[in-house]
Amino acid sequence: MTDNTPRTGWTGGQNAFGDFAPALAHYTDQILFDEVWERPGLSKRDRSLATVTALVAMGNIDQLNFHLPFARDNGVTEQELVETITHLAFYTGWPKAMSAMTLAKKLFADDREK
Repeated sequence: MTDNTPRTGWTGGQNAFGDFAPALAHYTDQILFDEVWERPGLSKRDRSLATVTALVAMGNIDQLNFHLPFARDNGVTEQELVETITHLAFYTGWPKAMSAMTLAKKLFADDREK
């Protein structure tokens, strides 16, 4: 993207770290979300499935707090996320899948209560 390309308005990095780590905030908001997530080669839904898969595979459960709901916002159903995590248990390890499923269950239940 060039400087005159419209931005998505993403400010998650700025909100989380802008005053503490401005470079990380910049790369998160303007590079990752304004550029990478907006590339036409994959839909946001597919990018979300790939991201959730990578996070489960690496055991980065904290990041799933954001990316599971974000995946739903991008069109991935709860059932598809549950099935993805179940499938990953056999490829990434049972403990990683169990940790991810525990979080998914909590996040989805919390959203139903709202």
